[in-house]
Amino acid sequence: MRIALSESLESCGYKVEVSGSGADALEKFQEDKFEVVITDMRMPGMSGMDVLRGIKKVSSKTPVVVITAYGTVNTAVEAMKEGAADFLMKPFSIDHLESLVKKVVAEKEGKEACGSKHDVKGCLFRGKTIITEDKKMLALLELLKGVSRSKSSILIQGKSGTGKELVARYIHLHSSRADMPFVAVNCAAIPHNLLESEMFGHEKGAFTGASRMRLGKFELASGGTLLLDEISEMDVQLQAKLLRVIQESEVDRLGGKASVPVDVRIIATTNADLKKYINNKKFRKDLYYRLNVIPVSIPPLRERKGDALLLCGHFLEKYSQLGGTAKPALSKEVEQMLESYNWPGNVRELENVIERAVLLSGGETILPEHLYLEKDVIVTDPCRDGREHDGSEGATLKEMEKRLIFKTLEKAEGNRTRASEILGVSVRTIRNKLNGYRKEAGGRVLEG
Repeated sequence: MRIALSESLESCGYKVEVSGSGADALEKFQEDKFEVVITDMRMPGMSGMDVLRGIKKVSSKTPVVVITAYGTVNTAVEAMKEGAADFLMKPFSIDHLESLVKKVVAEKEGKEACGSKHDVKGCLFRGKTIITEDKKMLALLELLKGVSRSKSSILIQGKSGTGKELVARYIHLHSSRADMPFVAVNCAAIPHNLLESEMFGHEKGAFTGASRMRLGKFELASGGTLLLDEISEMDVQLQAKLLRVIQESEVDRLGGKASVPVDVRIIATTNADLKKYINNKKFRKDLYYRLNVIPVSIPPLRERKGDALLLCGHFLEKYSQLGGTAKPALSKEVEQMLESYNWPGNVRELENVIERAVLLSGGETILPEHLYLEKDVIVTDPCRDGREHDGSEGATLKEMEKRLIFKTLEKAEGNRTRASEILGVSVRTIRNKLNGYRKEAGGRVLEG
């Protein structure tokens, strides 16, 4: 097992050291520096739990992954409470191991980058950063530092794309639970009939297809933080069960016979007006007050416009590096457009706009025709007379769309797949649009 795991991780570029016993592992750990420790739970002599405790005494921030069999799953939960970063349940695939190691390394780097003092770049987590110079945002982040060490539930409200999950991770990384798990549940992405099992777990045979016991997110997050993303999308009946778990600090697995105690700090996010949901009987009032102990409201990007160009510089750096091109400059006209635009999609929209502009500019100065904004679209149609056209000169929305597609195809050298990635649409959409343009021109259409 050690040889197989070692070879697998070495093939991913990691330098790996192996030990035949827990005592030998602790001795090596004290003599050298390691980014991650992986240990089996059951071993002769020193157990995996003993190894975990020994590692944490030497270095509390080093992530430890424990390997466990089905019969020792409760011990694995105890390991999470003792500070294990995560666990692997046998049998597991090599791909699962590799992805888990990448995850814990990224989390460790994120925690180290998030210092005790807040600077302009705020808090880094897996390559994502809170970047702001806005006085309101800086004051909010400073306030969150002060409340992060309590166990009180926090409700984060904000429009889509404002960075609610990043703020939740910021709270976790500044809390006393920073070395414990941060587990996120997207209530909008999981079907209602599966969300209960996902959150509370299930026993083997609890329902058709439950071939093995599975821990829920509450148990996985025990000792740490549980993020309930888009809480407004949770079914009302499940809200009642969630309320009980929060009040009693224990969960009942589906098909289980006994309650399982959990110690979890709850952070919920929503882009909806929960008070309206309460009036429409879509959200429980008692759950709202239980979650809204510390209310947090994230301002939209349009209310912190000084951050638009600051964020733009960050995304220019990011996507020029990913694309292997020089970091492009912004023309004065583009700077004015970015500052005056309303940003209905907030930071997420800004990132998409800059990613697309970097690709279209080819590493050169970003011009107005490289931007694609909801209301301010400036593009060139190479099928016309070769002159530059902008969307403000009497062009219809359909004409502007056509110009953008042709301009993107030109930059992508005719590659429809690449053009579709830049525009954020499917290849089929590109094909259908082109076929429509050919029909309008009286040309023949070839499907394929």
